[in-house]
Amino acid sequence: MPANPTPLVNGEKANRREQIMAAAAELFAHHGFHGVGIDDIGAAVGISGPALYRHFRSKDAILGEMLNSISRYLLDGGTARASQRDEPGEVLEALVDFHVGFALTHPALITVQERNLANLTDSDRKQVRALQRQYVEVWVRAISDAVPGIGERQARSAAHAVFGLINSTPYNRHLGDSELAEMLCRLALGALHSAK
Repeated sequence: MPANPTPLVNGEKANRREQIMAAAAELFAHHGFHGVGIDDIGAAVGISGPALYRHFRSKDAILGEMLNSISRYLLDGGTARASQRDEPGEVLEALVDFHVGFALTHPALITVQERNLANLTDSDRKQVRALQRQYVEVWVRAISDAVPGIGERQARSAAHAVFGLINSTPYNRHLGDSELAEMLCRLALGALHSAK
């Protein structure tokens, strides 16, 4: 790398931030948040550790943006899918398919989210929790509409149970992605429809 690299333009800078977060997610998933240093993240993206401070103020900031970003992505994606369909069963299928797809293509992020909420700053943790609660409510409405007679508390519990099933994918790599996706969708929908 040259001694004085050309500063990244806005689009490139955003892309570099995404590269840093993706590398950090893999490292945090495999070594834990406290087992990874700034130098490790820098090395994974081909820059020095101190050069990361041009993009993020700290390792905590990387984790905060990472978990806020995925929580926002899930909420926006879930909300969009719920609003694009009229039939309750189709809404539920679309939500399950969306979450399964995310879990299979981003296993490191699923692992980091599951293990590192406690490592967030208070303000980031509040933001992430608020986004997660809104995402759960998208599911609660869809489950309530698709499963006749289910109560709100049952629907909320069912949503969390299905998240646990789907989010187990980082630990379940016995099948190929398409076969696993099909099985997870079938299991999740079966569980949701029998939740009452």
